[in-house]
Amino acid sequence: MSGNKADVLEVLNPYDHKPIGSVPLTSWGEADQMLETASRLYKNRNAWLPAYKRIEILKKTAALMQERFEELAFQIANEGGKPLIDARVEVARAIDGVGLCIKGLDHLAGNEIPMDLTAAGAGRAAFTFREPIGPVIAISAFNHPLNLIVHQVGPAIAVGCPVIVKPAGTTPLSAKAFVGMLHEAGLPIDWCQFAACKSAVAEKLVTDPRTAFFTFIGSGKIGWMLRNKIAPGTRCALEHGGVAPVIVDDSADVDAMIPPLLKGGFYHAGQVCVSVQKVFAPKALAENIAQRLAEGASKLKVGNAIEETTEVGPLIQPAEVNRVAQWVQEAVNDGAEALCGGDKMGDTTYAPTVLLNPPVNAKVSTDEIFGPVVCVYGYDDIDQAVLQANALPFAFQAACFTNRLDIAMKCVREMDAATVIVNDHTAFRVDWMPFAGHRHSGYGTGGIAYTMHDMTHEKLMVLNNFHPAG
Repeated sequence: MSGNKADVLEVLNPYDHKPIGSVPLTSWGEADQMLETASRLYKNRNAWLPAYKRIEILKKTAALMQERFEELAFQIANEGGKPLIDARVEVARAIDGVGLCIKGLDHLAGNEIPMDLTAAGAGRAAFTFREPIGPVIAISAFNHPLNLIVHQVGPAIAVGCPVIVKPAGTTPLSAKAFVGMLHEAGLPIDWCQFAACKSAVAEKLVTDPRTAFFTFIGSGKIGWMLRNKIAPGTRCALEHGGVAPVIVDDSADVDAMIPPLLKGGFYHAGQVCVSVQKVFAPKALAENIAQRLAEGASKLKVGNAIEETTEVGPLIQPAEVNRVAQWVQEAVNDGAEALCGGDKMGDTTYAPTVLLNPPVNAKVSTDEIFGPVVCVYGYDDIDQAVLQANALPFAFQAACFTNRLDIAMKCVREMDAATVIVNDHTAFRVDWMPFAGHRHSGYGTGGIAYTMHDMTHEKLMVLNNFHPAG
């Protein structure tokens, strides 16, 4: 975990806790001035950056990211613990995401409103257009320290909103690098300001009436708390977590299913908001599926994420290792069978674990694990599996594996999720698709084009064509 000195945030490698950098901590006085600057920028409409200028800046930013590809990937692995092989994928996605921000401007348009539908509107013309909503506060999470920032900050820059970036305290370096590249690409510094700050300062930023929109990725407890405190008129988007249920039916191709389930369950040590957590399979198949997953999980190489051969890195903080260990042990004590793992490998790592039939009231069954643990449950009939999958107040991404169209459609129709993925793992995502958590899992819809829409509002112009007699 990062250790705070008086006015500096020290950044540590989460595997060996060696210092790898630092960023200055932003005080409330500094953050207040940042917000005042952003507010003044927005109010001065004559100084707004035209779209072509914003496009030039984003194109140059993407080019800079491509030039520094390996540097950015290593930084993600070094500060966040994501293995290099996956960190490189994150950088590629982040570069593509900047491009999506540019493409999104092509479709950020209004509509003509017909006015002569009644006599009252005759002689008038009207159309809508979209304007930036105002100052944005972007609060991000540690698990995708570059790509999440691109998803939160890129849209704000694209649509013309001044933005203040508050990164996760454990992974500020990737966010700082992205902000720096925006400035290097020609974005005036005041349009994107970096504020690595403590929670109390971040809360003041979010709840200040000068804030027009805040985008949050992190725990539901903090996200809902902040939403309840925002000023009247402030809009928001919240992305929390879920338990990512997977339903398997007896027609599924088990051989084809195991690799994506392993990837979806143990990618980034399970520290993904849609990581595979709960797999429901027919009782006749459940033990075999769990054993196959355990065989694959036990072969995964756990270690320092900056090493090329590492497949599963550390958890972000030692306290998370202890929490996962406690949850797993409680489940085993109450009857779950640990087919692999089930142990800490050190202060910062936990062995990839597969549990068979944990109790339904165990924490691994009721809460988001956010660690390298996959649970497999046997069911008697698929309706029972659907009920179990829907039993919790989370609704994010879910999946089913089947070779029957009727079962696929049943799962899509009946599973309580924002997205149901057929024959792939729950962590699948491309950056232009809608990405939303419903109920406890979040508020609003992510995905770059959707975020760009949320960071603008619609304005209507009505033109009276009346000409007085000359």
